[in-house]
Amino acid sequence: MVQMALTTANNHDRTWSSGFTFVLAAVGAAVGLGNIWKFPFVVGVSGGGAFVLVYLACVVFVAVPILIAELWIGRRGNRSPPIAMQVVAENAGRSRAWSVIGWMGMIVGYLIATYYSVIAGWTLAYIVKAGRGFDGADPTAVAQQFDTLLENPLAMTCWHTVFITIALLIVARGLRNGIERAVKVLMPALFTMLIIMIGYAAVEGDFAAGVDFLFNTDFSKIDGTVVLSAIGQAFFSISVAMGLIMTYGSYVPKEVSLTKSALVIAGADTLVALLAGLMIFPLVFANGLDPASGPGLIFRTLPAAFAGMSGGAIFGALFFLLLAFAAVTSIIAIIEPIVAFAEGHWGLRRRNGCLLFGFIAWAIGLATVMSFNVWSDFAPLAVLGPFADKTVFELIDYFTANLLMPIGGILMAIFVGWLVKPEVLAADLDFGGVALFKVWLWMIRIVAPLAILWVLYSSL
Repeated sequence: MVQMALTTANNHDRTWSSGFTFVLAAVGAAVGLGNIWKFPFVVGVSGGGAFVLVYLACVVFVAVPILIAELWIGRRGNRSPPIAMQVVAENAGRSRAWSVIGWMGMIVGYLIATYYSVIAGWTLAYIVKAGRGFDGADPTAVAQQFDTLLENPLAMTCWHTVFITIALLIVARGLRNGIERAVKVLMPALFTMLIIMIGYAAVEGDFAAGVDFLFNTDFSKIDGTVVLSAIGQAFFSISVAMGLIMTYGSYVPKEVSLTKSALVIAGADTLVALLAGLMIFPLVFANGLDPASGPGLIFRTLPAAFAGMSGGAIFGALFFLLLAFAAVTSIIAIIEPIVAFAEGHWGLRRRNGCLLFGFIAWAIGLATVMSFNVWSDFAPLAVLGPFADKTVFELIDYFTANLLMPIGGILMAIFVGWLVKPEVLAADLDFGGVALFKVWLWMIRIVAPLAILWVLYSSL
């Protein structure tokens, strides 16, 4: 009886409580720091509404097909990424060597977590800084505070430690008691803060200029480079080929439609990115700031604006709290695959897996911390021309995002599109009709892999 109770409890914690909770968690995984600054900026400089249309087409024809495929593998394999891929491959009569897709995704996500925690730690530091009104510093000094933070490895290590500890405490509590409870609180809070900040931007900022920057349709700016950018943004923004979608998919109940869920996830991710633009750019233009500041827009430019605006301390702290929430929902999804693997394959207790891999991720993250200060001139692969000036952090970022993720996406598309029997896919996926299924099969076989191959080639 005791064993039966334990088994029931374990099974209970291996599925989402509802399809809505799964979608909420998956959207939280996809929505991260990149959505808040990169996507709105790319839209603004790449044709506004014209780019949005191109981007949406790329989401539909590239990102969503891969997303559906990865969710299907996860649910069909019902395990952590490496084991799920092995199970699905063997069931399809293929070599278990295809498990390499799962291994690549899990390792990519884990490596990204090591530096994502460091960058997310900056948001925690800035909640405090903004709440103090940046100590009354003038705009130039406020911008300088970010450089001061980067030059201080001890401060960066402390915030990195705090952030990754928060993430590990959530993951250690399991699917329903940890991740589900977290996203049920964090995601509604994130959307609420986003709406409040848009209202603040409408009152204190130049809302008309922000809307024009984001949505003014200029098709003359659309060329091959912009289309390539849209493909890359669509692929990376949805967070496919990182193991997390496959892992979250393994927890999806059979009655939940993967196709409908994928469309909602992609749509919500895009919506949040556009809303982030309506939050940021009115403030940027009202203060005569440069919208093309890139990452510096968040930690140098905007803080200077908050420091000189009415209510800047309150809304500045709220803004960085929003960023922190987005970062937490992303990193718990990134950490979950390797913890689930350790739990399911090695028999490690979840908490022990979190301690082990959390500590290793924290330790590797110290290399990223030092890449911004004491190791800023250290290039491990200096003997190789293309990597001569890349720090440890830049190398990890390059190999994960520019190489392993696209390769993983291409292999996944080839496997699902060409090596799994169409009737098996059709039985599991609800497309509402044969015609739509055939369109998806064409996209996963031809369009998606060729588009991602273009992204991979350009990055090389």
